[in-house]
Amino acid sequence: QVQLVESGGGLVQAGGSLRLSCAASGKIFSINVMGWYRQAPGNQRELVAAITSGGSTNYADSVKGRFTISKDNAKNTVYLQMNSLKPEDTAVYYCNANVYYSGLMDYWGKGTLVTVSS
Repeated sequence: QVQLVESGGGLVQAGGSLRLSCAASGKIFSINVMGWYRQAPGNQRELVAAITSGGSTNYADSVKGRFTISKDNAKNTVYLQMNSLKPEDTAVYYCNANVYYSGLMDYWGKGTLVTVSS
């Protein structure tokens, strides 16, 4: 079993910044991909950013140039630096990890709320 613990959400004014963290622990041999998804009320969950074990990154068009995903392999931790936040970034942000132990499995964190006020 793998646990993902997110932190760093909160309330911020438009134009401000927040940094999310997600630490993975448990039965982990390697992590293939870690990423951040978000879900606003009434919307489907969507990919925000992801980073592979090799360091390749992928971003949603809506956050390119404003958000940066990074990772610390030694700590099995992924970060999301969010700058120039907009009210439309308001959502619950979920951490996701594609983990290999005895096989590949997807795990999700419980989510952290980000609220951007106008």
